[in-house]
Amino acid sequence: MKTTIHTADSRGFQNHGWLVANHSFSFANYYNPERVHFGVLRVLNDDFVSAGMGFGMHPHSNMEIVTIPLSGELHHKDSMGNFGAIKKGEIQVMSAGTGIQHSEFNGNADKPVTLLQIWVIPRENGVEPRYDQLKISDNAVDNEFQQIVSPNPDDAGSWIHQDAWFHLGNFTENVNRTYQLKKSGNGVYVFVISGTVKIGDTTLNQRDALGIEETDQFNLEISENSEVLLIEVPMKLPKL
Repeated sequence: MKTTIHTADSRGFQNHGWLVANHSFSFANYYNPERVHFGVLRVLNDDFVSAGMGFGMHPHSNMEIVTIPLSGELHHKDSMGNFGAIKKGEIQVMSAGTGIQHSEFNGNADKPVTLLQIWVIPRENGVEPRYDQLKISDNAVDNEFQQIVSPNPDDAGSWIHQDAWFHLGNFTENVNRTYQLKKSGNGVYVFVISGTVKIGDTTLNQRDALGIEETDQFNLEISENSEVLLIEVPMKLPKL
């Protein structure tokens, strides 16, 4: 098993006043040639958006975009006619494909919103743009991982145009869990939203991450009061 650790304090950091962003991978003005991507996982931004502020209408194309709110309420509007709000316990998935424009704003005038925005390189370019918003809290079970994204529209959670699986878990007790990879050649990016997780000899704390590859399974020792995101992705970039 090959592992790569990304500690929370090693991430790229940008403070724009209304937006405070931590970048697990090169993004915008942050560039690290050793932190461009993990397989087809291209972006994992950990954002804090001040009350009433947000991102104006801007374009995307040929990227799978997953947004996971951690607190507050995020208001969405896009060129496909979708609009609404997402909050903790929900996810938003967009296939940018041939091109979309969207805006994301903090819908609360008094409180900040925090979120993870994740970009995955698709297996093919030029797909029809799509939008999905899903309440995942109804099917969540404490102390177990819940599948929230997969390649299959008929599977649990939402779906994207890539052989990738996202699992999210909220753990109220000390537990051991084994993750079995879904596809040979994939790797897993373990991101600790809160709490503590031990994988082998590596201990991860809040906002630390571990890239795992060249294995078909691994064990996690998860401490109580932890929230953990697993992102399984192909390690080989597609020829687009």
